[in-house]
Amino acid sequence: MKTMNSTGEYNGRGCRKMIKDASDASTCLDTGCNKLNTFDLFSDIPEQYQGIDIVEVRFKNTRKGFFRNVNDLKLKRGDIIAVEANPGHDIGIVSLTGILVLRQLVRNNIPYESTEFKKVYRKAKPADIEKWMEAMALEHSTMLKSRKIAEELKLDMKIGDVEYQGDATKAIFYYIADDRVDFRELIKVLAERFKVRIEMKQIGARQEAGRIGGIGSCGREICCSTWITNFVSVTTNAARFQEVSLNPQKLAGQCGKLKCCLNYELAAYLDAQKDFPDPNIVLQTEQGPAFHQKTDVFKRQMWYSMQKEMPAEIACLSVDKVKEIIAMNNRGEKIKKIESIENISIAPIIDYQNAGDVESLSRFEDKPTAEEHNKRKRDHRRHR
Repeated sequence: MKTMNSTGEYNGRGCRKMIKDASDASTCLDTGCNKLNTFDLFSDIPEQYQGIDIVEVRFKNTRKGFFRNVNDLKLKRGDIIAVEANPGHDIGIVSLTGILVLRQLVRNNIPYESTEFKKVYRKAKPADIEKWMEAMALEHSTMLKSRKIAEELKLDMKIGDVEYQGDATKAIFYYIADDRVDFRELIKVLAERFKVRIEMKQIGARQEAGRIGGIGSCGREICCSTWITNFVSVTTNAARFQEVSLNPQKLAGQCGKLKCCLNYELAAYLDAQKDFPDPNIVLQTEQGPAFHQKTDVFKRQMWYSMQKEMPAEIACLSVDKVKEIIAMNNRGEKIKKIESIENISIAPIIDYQNAGDVESLSRFEDKPTAEEHNKRKRDHRRHR
């Protein structure tokens, strides 16, 4: 989700307000408003007992890095610090300290012993933060201008985001392109125009969605901007196995690709369908062939129709019954007709209720019987 600063513009730093000091950053980390936030299980254990001098530092949106605390600074989550960069220094916010950093290194396949980590210089001074703010204020306008420059150079690419280094000596341009792009001329023009060192980083559509953020069709913030770091390919087979309608508008996320959540329950569906017969097998009956229409995986029910193109004369069969019919067909035998296990008309299932009675304040009270109701009416007339 994009976040706005005090001027009403999005600062893109994963924070709902403009960060002015360490207390603001700490508040944002504690409330979890930044992207890819990590919960510290060992926050109540003193650092001297955790024995780790590496800290995790977050920058704009989902970018994070690991740095060595060579000066033994007393760092905690939310501290704004100056770290080593190439060239100069960068400004970031401490997102994780202690033993959980080792877990993050293992998760990201970064060897702790052999890796040469960049250094943490110091806690950010007011001058550092002021310059950092000035650099962030340039990002949006720089992105728009760079898009125009790329368009003038007729490059088939889209610049999706710009991130300035904390000391404003370097800018990272994140771009999306379907094919290989020769942007050497673009780098020369950008360096001359903005007077900074230029770094180009290619990202995919899913990574762009994670950087920008947004709300999914489920009503929650999209997963790629909150917790997903490794993107697994999603295919239409994931939707087919779950009997989901192959509607591109509903299956596609904000990135234009298939939704990552299609993979979440796929393993459960595949496991449940291990002993299911092939739905492409046509059941042979004396009335004619029966074609598969749909499957209810967890109820273990399969629906067949006598017409292939249209679900007419549809019947619901259990998986065991379908396997039995297939075995009979393999022996050259045919059943007389397929009989549904649900010989229930639709009308009794539909239960109409008066919405006024359902929401009545007295719906939980014991309703009087007809005899008690008549008695109350007689008593009422007598007292009148």
